Amino acid sequence: MRIFNAPEWINQFDYPYKTAAAIPAAVFEAINQDLARQPKGRPVVSVVIPAWNEEVNVLRSVASLAKTKTTTPFEIIVVNNNSTDNTQKTLDRLNVRSVFQPVQGWGPARQMGLENAQGEYILTADADSLYPENWLDEMMKVLTQSGVVCVYGRYSFIPAPGFPRWKLFVLETLKDLMAEVRHWKRPHLNAYGMSFGYVREQGLKVGYVMHKIRGEDGRMCFDLMQYGQVRQMKAGRARVWTGTRTLQKDGSFTQALASRIKIEIKRFTSLLQPQAPHDTKTSTND
Repeated sequence: MRIFNAPEWINQFDYPYKTAAAIPAAVFEAINQDLARQPKGRPVVSVVIPAWNEEVNVLRSVASLAKTKTTTPFEIIVVNNNSTDNTQKTLDRLNVRSVFQPVQGWGPARQMGLENAQGEYILTADADSLYPENWLDEMMKVLTQSGVVCVYGRYSFIPAPGFPRWKLFVLETLKDLMAEVRHWKRPHLNAYGMSFGYVREQGLKVGYVMHKIRGEDGRMCFDLMQYGQVRQMKAGRARVWTGTRTLQKDGSFTQALASRIKIEIKRFTSLLQPQAPHDTKTSTND
């Protein structure tokens, strides 16, 4: 059960390597073999992953996406966002497309991926997250519905010392409940880059914020709302799994939970107020 344990499928991506140099050639070969089994043809979907100093994490993320089960041709584009470590060396050994974005920030990185994508649809992913084999298909089931311009999915946390699964489940339950409330009036506050998708044509029209702000995905989602509806992808088995490093920035689990409760109380109050045009009150990616 998700309450007490992370799913077994994520264990295969729990690589012990600390640096790109330590990754055996056989690991790259296995991932590339999985990528080679994916459907051929012009990509319908482009999965865009920004990466800043993620020389090992991005390996895990790509490895999970390489296990995708779908009949839809897709490509993976990793945007090297001016990394100072060996992220590019990792990317050079993977059979994915990589582009370099010297302008620091998630917005510029995601914009670079958007501009270089070949697919009709964009799904955004994060370099420190793991993707179940049905994630792409479940996201596309929602995104391709009539009148839908963007979709967002749900996510869970991989346990770590001080952050056991049962405590993380409590946080996730509160988070999901608040997402339901926010979706009623301000769905863009639920848009997180680790599991977000949109129609590329409209995405090019609005573009990402090209300077460093918090919540660039939420802003993109808000601007896309003029072209169509925002929908949730709720399939439980398609939840993305991510690490706890954003939580750890607040200290202990109790501190992280208290911080987020305060934020949600403030947001809930704001939901009772009229929404101003181009609201930029977006949420953090945690």
